[in-house]
This record gives sequence, structure tokens and C-alpha cells, in this order.
Amino acid sequence: MTSHIMPTYARQSVTFSRGEGAWLWDSEGRRYLDAVAGIAVCSLGHAHPAVHEAVCRQSKTLLHTSNLYGVELQAQLADRLIALSGMDNVFFANSGAEANEAAIKIARKYGHQRGIDNPVVITMEKSFHGRTMGTLSATGNSKIKQGFAPLLAGFSHVPYNDIPALEAAIAADSNIVAIMAEPVQGEGGVNIPAADYLNRIRELCDRHNLLMILDEIQTGVGRTGKFLAYQHNAILPDVCTMAKALGNGVPIGACLARGQAAEVLTAGNHGSTFGGNPLACSAALAVLETLTGSGLIGQAAEKGEKIQAALKLALAGNPHIVSIRNKGLMIGVELDRPCGELVGIALAHGLLINVTADNTIRLLPPLIIDDAQITTLTETLAALIQDFSR
Repeated sequence: MTSHIMPTYARQSVTFSRGEGAWLWDSEGRRYLDAVAGIAVCSLGHAHPAVHEAVCRQSKTLLHTSNLYGVELQAQLADRLIALSGMDNVFFANSGAEANEAAIKIARKYGHQRGIDNPVVITMEKSFHGRTMGTLSATGNSKIKQGFAPLLAGFSHVPYNDIPALEAAIAADSNIVAIMAEPVQGEGGVNIPAADYLNRIRELCDRHNLLMILDEIQTGVGRTGKFLAYQHNAILPDVCTMAKALGNGVPIGACLARGQAAEVLTAGNHGSTFGGNPLACSAALAVLETLTGSGLIGQAAEKGEKIQAALKLALAGNPHIVSIRNKGLMIGVELDRPCGELVGIALAHGLLINVTADNTIRLLPPLIIDDAQITTLTETLAALIQDFSR
């Protein structure tokens, strides 16, 4: 690899040259089963025909005009997302961090409209919302903030899955304007809250006239077995963000809003040069059509349970396993020790995995993973964990 790239990533010693479905091939021709999916991005796998066709077709006609003008595919995508989400409108960006920046700006302006000069957004400890200065300030992980002070004011962090802590924070600060949370904490270690956690946040926001913001960057677009994870709870947030799987590798993010929150941003308040351009929207429309027409979203729940059950069976009795948990195809295997080196070990055995929060193996396989690949994944990983933990 060129030495002229900033050393911001601790990359694995492999370069991929092509992919097909759940498989990747490196520059030497070796094949790997991809259980990371570009960090929950390639839910339809690699080189999916529908996405390929949409991108190629669009590249022949129009790539970009900017948001100074109408974008027909953007309007189509907005209509489709609103129909799937139950929200009212959408702002298109290029990434999850940008979508979250839009959500934070909505919360702050909402606070100012209520006469609050220094609005505060509650976020959660161990959360991850992005690496821009705004989203880094919102993130509840001190490790990734080191070296970037001064961070932005206006955020208060409380423990995840702790309603009394939220109630105490709201009672202590009259400047609170919103609660921002992930339905499942991905980077924080695949932390799955109580079944009614989101419902109770919704109740708190309704009671105190706060905005409920859900970061569905990783959980959204079908990964948990619903199009959006909040749909498991039969609620609607005021603001919801998504990105990652929306374009299956073509960069696109979206910030959806409802009710009062949908009316906060007006012309000149926010913008993006590339956000929602024709190429990105063509890819996203192909993704949504494929996901909603194939049954893959519902299957994500079944496949996740199958992976969890197989790993629990294979690792039963291993005293170093703290927990094996999943929400659809977000799967975490927590060990009682740091296990980052398992990423390289698995790579050598033709399997791509990820470790987050130092001690949790995170699996984010594509939604198109089949039964044979699930067997390969679970058998290979279980054997590696057994060897590693001896």
C-alpha cells in the first residue's frame, strides 16, 4: 500500500480485488467469507446485480447536479423512505456522521425555538455517533476523544439502558432538549437494551417535550429483522438517522424527521453538495426495492437466531464466554479478556470478523448469507475461539 495515505487505520494485511455475495477475494486470489459486510454496509453482499445495474444505468445519464436544483431520484427515494419509516421528511447526506450532524442541528434549533439559549442533548455512555467534531462530542467513548479537545459543549452522557439515570439528568438540567440513543450499541460492544427501553425513552420525551433521536446508522435498513429497529417497539422517534446499508457501498446518509422536528430546518439552515445526488439515490432505491421485495429483512431475524444458537451450542461450557447475544444479524460474542488478535487469526483462516470494545467479537454478515455460509461461519469461529481461550 502507498505510504502517502495518512495512517489513520490499523489495517489488516490484505487487499481485496473483487467480491461476490458473501465472499471476497484478495489480490492473491484467496477467498474469504465476509462476516463484517464493510461494517454493516454491504447487506446485499458484494456485486449485487440490482445495485450494479442501477449504478451503471445512472452513470450513463447523470451523476450530479447539486441541490440547487430538483433531483427526481432524490424525491423518489424520500417518498420510499417515508413510507417505510412512518416519518414526515428527510435530509440527505453522504454518511452516518453527517446524518447525525443534521439531527444534532435540529435538536439545537428546536431548543432555541423554545427559548433555550444553551440546549443540551443527552447521549449514552459507550455510544458512537461519528468522528466529526459534533458527533465526536456526542459520542460517549472517552478513548476516541483523546487529543481532540476542546470538544463541543451541549452534551450530557448517562449510562445506556438506565431509565432512572435519564430521569435524573432531565430533572437536573432545564436545558435538555433531546435524548439521542442507538437502539443497539454497535461500536460499544453489541449492547442490547431491555425490550421496553425505547418505549420508556419515548414516554420521557413526550412527558418533557423533548425530541427523541434514534441513531439507526448500524441497526437500520433491515439488519435487526425490521426495516428500522424502533419498529420492534411500535413507536416513532422524532428524528431518525440512517446510512451504511442504505447504499450498499455507495455513500449516502439520511436524517428523517417527524412532527415538530420536521419543521425546524428551513432554507439556508443546512446543506450538502453531494447529499442525495442521482448516483447515490439510484443505488439506494435499488437496495430498498431488493430488500423489501425479497423477504430478506424478516430473514435477518431468523438467520441471526440461527448463528447465535449454533455458537452457543459449540461454545457451551467455555468459561471464558461472557455472553453471546444478537438482535437480528448484529451478533456479539463477549469474552472475559481482550480478543483483538482474533481478527488476524480469523483472517488467516479465510473469515472476516471484527472486534469492538476490546473483548467483543462483532459479526455483521450480509443479509444474503445462506445456510451453508452460516455453518462455515459458526464452525470456523467457534473453533478459533476455543483455541484462543484455552
